[in-house]
Amino acid sequence: MRWEKAADLVRLARLLAGSAEGLTLDEMAMELGVSRRTAERMRDGVSLIFGALEERDDGRMRRFRLAGGLDRFLTAPTAVEMAELKHAAKLIGMNAPDRAAHLRSLYEKIATRLRSHERFRLETDVEALMRAEALARQVGPRPRIEETLLSALRDALLRERAVRFSYGGETSNRRRHTVVPYGLLFGQHAYLVGASIKKTKPVLWRLDRVSAMELTDQVARPPEDFDLDAFANISFGTYQEEPVDIVLRFSPEAAPDAKTFVFHPTQSVTDDLDGSTVVRFRAGGLLEIVNHLFTWGSTVTVIAPAELRQMMCDRLRTAFEHHREC
Repeated sequence: MRWEKAADLVRLARLLAGSAEGLTLDEMAMELGVSRRTAERMRDGVSLIFGALEERDDGRMRRFRLAGGLDRFLTAPTAVEMAELKHAAKLIGMNAPDRAAHLRSLYEKIATRLRSHERFRLETDVEALMRAEALARQVGPRPRIEETLLSALRDALLRERAVRFSYGGETSNRRRHTVVPYGLLFGQHAYLVGASIKKTKPVLWRLDRVSAMELTDQVARPPEDFDLDAFANISFGTYQEEPVDIVLRFSPEAAPDAKTFVFHPTQSVTDDLDGSTVVRFRAGGLLEIVNHLFTWGSTVTVIAPAELRQMMCDRLRTAFEHHREC
């Protein structure tokens, strides 16, 4: 058996040991990127090596879990994993210090569970990795979010309660809303995804415009079929609108850089004979797309849709008129 196969088997064992309700065969296949038949063979391999699996029927499908847990050797963190956790805390801390504090706390909890010799060796390797890598600090203005707001919203999501808050820019224009929280989205701004009471269509609420929020006693939860990832994938960035087909051509000199970017999860990338690269994806949020394309200058051409091309031209014309005297 190749090392990759052994690593996948150990990873499946960890997934089965770490799941509270267990995994279906389809979920195993999705997590590991394999076919359902391969997932069946791997499940049997885990059972043979690590012990019998606990099975239960939830009324719709059969779930499996490794109830006995795993040996300490198989669950010990690596230096790379711990370094990535530290890097994630630093990156998130640039915009959300309170979220970064949770990651640092997790790092500390993991470290305290290690034996002294393991901790010393791991910390030495982690510090070496941290010195070898750096993060570019995001500069420029960004919205300020109340430190207690995110924790309060997470509390509402966990307890399945509606929230009430004031929303708007100017104090005099703010209105009170009662909202069912569906989830949180983080991008250039942080958003609450939620629907007003008695409505089911979720909208985005910018957290820097939320104030005087309170948790209500009203039980409220998103619809069973709501998928936050699917909702986020509709748009380019976080701005929500009906998705359209986007086609962009990057010049030969920009093509190598363009091929390293993930513009959208649905994208496809093809090369033309002249060396240019064409990127296609389906998304809404045309204004955010235009704002991003400005960073590519004259190396990008909007092929479709016509509306996006017109928006790009209008923004360029407005910027030129504004700076005509330069």
